[in-house]
Amino acid sequence: MTRYKLLFMTLLLLLLHTQLVVPSSSATSATYTNHTGAPPPAVPCMPDQASALLRLKRSFSITNMSVIAFRSWNAGEDCCRWAGVRCGGGDDDGGRVTWLDLGDRGLKSGHLDQVIFKLNSLEYLNLGGNDFNLSEIPSTGFERLSKLTYLNLSSSNFAGQVPARSIGQLTNLISLDLSFRFKVTELFDMGYLYTGAYSHEWQLVLPNLTALVANLSNLEELRLGFLDLSHQEADWCNALGMYTQNLRVLSLPFCWLSGPICASLSNLRSLSVIDMQFSGLTGRMLPPYIFQNKRLVAIDLHRNVGLSGTLPDFPVDSSLEILLVGHTNFTGTIPSSISNLKSLKKLGLDASGFSGELPSTIGTLRHLNSLQISGLEVVESFPKWITNLTSLEVLEFSNCGLHGTIPSFIADLKKLTKLALYACNLFREIPQHIFNLTQLDTIFLHSNSFTGTVELASFLTLPNLFDLSLSHNKLTVINGESNSSLTSFPNIGYLGLSSCNMTRFPNILKHLNKNEVNGIDLSHNHIQGAIPHWAWENWKDAQFFFLNLSHNEFTSVGYTIFPFGVEMLDLSFNKFEGPIPLPQNSGTVLDYSNNRFSSIPPNISTQLRDTAYFKASRNNISGDIPTSFCSNKLQFLDLSFNFFSGSIPPCLIEVAGALQVLNLKQNQLHGELPHYFNESCTLEALDFSDNRIEGNLPRSLASCRKLEVLDIQNNHIADYFPCWMSALPRLQVLVLKSNKFFGQVAPSVGEDSSCEFPSLRILDLASNKFSGTLSEEWFTRLKSMMIDSVNGTSVMEYKGDKKRVYQVTTVLTYKGSTMRIDKILRTFVFIDVSNNAFHGSVPKAIGELVLLNTLNMSHNSLTGLVPTQLSHLNQMEALDLSSNELSGVIPQELASLHFLTTLNLSYNRLVGRIPESTQFSTFLNNSFLGNDGLCGPPLSKGCDNMTLNVTLSDRKSIDIVLFLFSGLGFGLGFAIAIVIAWGVPIRKWSLLGQRVP
Repeated sequence: MTRYKLLFMTLLLLLLHTQLVVPSSSATSATYTNHTGAPPPAVPCMPDQASALLRLKRSFSITNMSVIAFRSWNAGEDCCRWAGVRCGGGDDDGGRVTWLDLGDRGLKSGHLDQVIFKLNSLEYLNLGGNDFNLSEIPSTGFERLSKLTYLNLSSSNFAGQVPARSIGQLTNLISLDLSFRFKVTELFDMGYLYTGAYSHEWQLVLPNLTALVANLSNLEELRLGFLDLSHQEADWCNALGMYTQNLRVLSLPFCWLSGPICASLSNLRSLSVIDMQFSGLTGRMLPPYIFQNKRLVAIDLHRNVGLSGTLPDFPVDSSLEILLVGHTNFTGTIPSSISNLKSLKKLGLDASGFSGELPSTIGTLRHLNSLQISGLEVVESFPKWITNLTSLEVLEFSNCGLHGTIPSFIADLKKLTKLALYACNLFREIPQHIFNLTQLDTIFLHSNSFTGTVELASFLTLPNLFDLSLSHNKLTVINGESNSSLTSFPNIGYLGLSSCNMTRFPNILKHLNKNEVNGIDLSHNHIQGAIPHWAWENWKDAQFFFLNLSHNEFTSVGYTIFPFGVEMLDLSFNKFEGPIPLPQNSGTVLDYSNNRFSSIPPNISTQLRDTAYFKASRNNISGDIPTSFCSNKLQFLDLSFNFFSGSIPPCLIEVAGALQVLNLKQNQLHGELPHYFNESCTLEALDFSDNRIEGNLPRSLASCRKLEVLDIQNNHIADYFPCWMSALPRLQVLVLKSNKFFGQVAPSVGEDSSCEFPSLRILDLASNKFSGTLSEEWFTRLKSMMIDSVNGTSVMEYKGDKKRVYQVTTVLTYKGSTMRIDKILRTFVFIDVSNNAFHGSVPKAIGELVLLNTLNMSHNSLTGLVPTQLSHLNQMEALDLSSNELSGVIPQELASLHFLTTLNLSYNRLVGRIPESTQFSTFLNNSFLGNDGLCGPPLSKGCDNMTLNVTLSDRKSIDIVLFLFSGLGFGLGFAIAIVIAWGVPIRKWSLLGQRVP
């Protein structure tokens, strides 16, 4: 089954641009071809061979295709003369089947019959291009085909695990093809699509490539495209370099490998084709001289965003025809020796890390038909040498410093079919000479600074136009229709008109062919009112991949169920009212957020069957949450900021096998949380905040071991502190604010001490009923607040199968104000335990949390001193210890906190001079109010001779004096004696702390 899939896409469908797909093994195996007119076999077919073949025939379903394929396979006739069959003529294999080619016959079967292993003289076996209905490749049996040199099981709808050890015993193998055929549709900077001959992606798994190839020393062709190689048990790269040194073709696209290309791959001296596009490679490419292999014809590494490297000097006698390193992390300059690649046809250098001037020697590559270049540091005007490339069909300059206007000489490239000049610094009007390039099927001019008014009708002169993007310029796009018929309008597949200052729904869309159009982007315009009825009627039964009408002023849709299908639908940020409309099929990505929708239609399970991303936040939707959302495929569900009532459907938690993000924030939900979280829970972010939920936290939540964010603030949950959540090793954000939690935060001595949260970075316990002391030891277990161990993205975001990104938000009290944080940085470290009933001292161990940005311990009953250890918190921006019973002086060491912008020590029992520093001079009076013993700026109370002047050297002594004076059972003489013993400057004090004259 062929399906369109989207990866790395920001809701923009852009042009069909097919990149390298290495020829299939059937195209490179001419030496194996069973030529028509081959001489008849000297020895007729052996009976056991005919019997095995007839049994194999019966294992396939009877279809029109099978009738044609097996028309000559008749019992009683010489099987060596049957279509697709050849036999040997020697003493050992005379009358025995050596060749079986059933490739691409469209055959169907529920399994591969083991009888095939009775044909143990086989040298050539091709079953590719058939349908084995997701059955597994037999785990044993291949080892019996010891003479096999060619094995093709590609695109045959096998699933499960590759029998690596069985196939790995075929020591004579020259060619092995287990791949799935596919076609890549490049969307330039917005991502890509692919179609493939599979039921679902990566249905065939190979966990141990080493076991497969360890004995295949004769292997020359290895094709594993679209197999899941993501969990290798051994070093795949070194295994190839060690065991397959005769390899000519290495094809591993879409295999999701990890790690770099290792140095031992250079042992493969015979390599002519390397296809590792879209394979998840990371690290630095070693060694660069792989590019200098004189036998190398094609190398495709594009779309490995974590792979870094540089281009070497290329040898004079290079055979390279295809060089693609786009969308990688390659850097450096493009060498002038690239002109040595005289046979080059496709050059993809669209990696934004390239810098320097473009070598004019590229203009000598007369065979070049595709040129793609990126590089933010590639700064120059449009190069004149482009005109020398008269064979050019694809020209792309993107994400670069190219500046100026589109020159007139671009019109000399008569063969050009794809012109992509986007995300550069091009300006002025779009020139008319573009319309002289009548072969163009693609024009991408988005994300520049083009100005002026553009008439869509002007593109009528390009009969082959399929993809057009004018988005994100300074253009004003109008219809420009005349009275003439528009029947000649080209078959547009994608139309990108985002941010084009449009005020009307473009009438030219009436003339699009619904059988061709698959993507329309009208987002970020000023289109008002209802979507025209003719649009829906015109697109009836169409199958959109992508429809983006977001960020306009639309008010009405007109349908509850759209009369067409759409894979990705974005209606967000409009003024739509009424029930939410759904596509007639199951859309994968549906975004209805920030509108005025009031309801969700009932019984929508069919429309949500394959939905992975559903967002309807910030609407006016009321009623119960539909159980239609209880889907095994749903990954992101955001119904926040609505008026949903009732309880949370238990099936939403129990059934959801793929759910990563569940956001039900700020509704009117009540009752208890579902008690049973699935043992295979995949949740990474969970937000029930701002509802009316009661009861306890369900202990089964500990099954969600991938959970990173839990926000349940502003509910009525009454429970102990959830020490049991220490079973969640990735928990980074825990917000329990404004509930009815009670008791101690950490276990008491002698109790279970498993209360560690090593990944926690944000802890908000404010406004509960917690009590007791704050444990020194517990704070020492907050390891992620001590050591920077952030990996991956800088913000907390989550990606689904479609690479759809969801960023979590939360509300915290930050610097004295309640703030909504839309992007939570993984480096942000926050503790708020305010408005509880904690007592005892401020733990000194907090000073070890050196990554802490905000600490709020206000409105408790904390006593004792302000720890000097807080001065170790060099990244502290906000400190609030107000409304406690802290005593003593403000440590002078706090003056060294240079990032501290908010300080609140008000309403305590602090005394002495306020520290003087540049940072402290920025704080106002209200930071220190309610401390009668404080003096000095910014307070109006000065520190004169009648007031205690505490210096850094005084601190320890005075602390002891205040401790002794805290009780009235000691005599004055004893107190003074102690003071003198500790070396305090001699002063006379009364028991009330007033100086005695």
